[in-house]
Amino acid sequence: MLRAKDAMDRAYAQPLDVPALARIAHVSPAHFSRTFRATFGETPHHYLQRRRIERAMFLLRETGRSVTDICFEVGFGSTGTFSRTFRAIVGRAPRAYRKEAPARGVPTCFTMAWSRPSAD
Repeated sequence: MLRAKDAMDRAYAQPLDVPALARIAHVSPAHFSRTFRATFGETPHHYLQRRRIERAMFLLRETGRSVTDICFEVGFGSTGTFSRTFRAIVGRAPRAYRKEAPARGVPTCFTMAWSRPSAD
């Protein structure tokens, strides 16, 4: 399970599906999904989406790149899906998050703790 989770952390922007992740973990796709959820408290899909959104949050805070560019860089195929997923996880739209993002110059450890999306 850790190998698959590490693969998701490393290649979050790549198209990863459950069968590919199950091969990395050397288990069947069904067993992988059940075990991943039992081990980490969320489905592989939700974990991957959350990791992508965490990276997007960083890029929105720290760069002036467009929301569309960030959407595609973190692995989403459409801006609509990105915006909908971002709002579901963070609680506000990407542009609103950028306007309300924590001030620059705050230590990274504090920013990460304050802005980490919940795993709910």
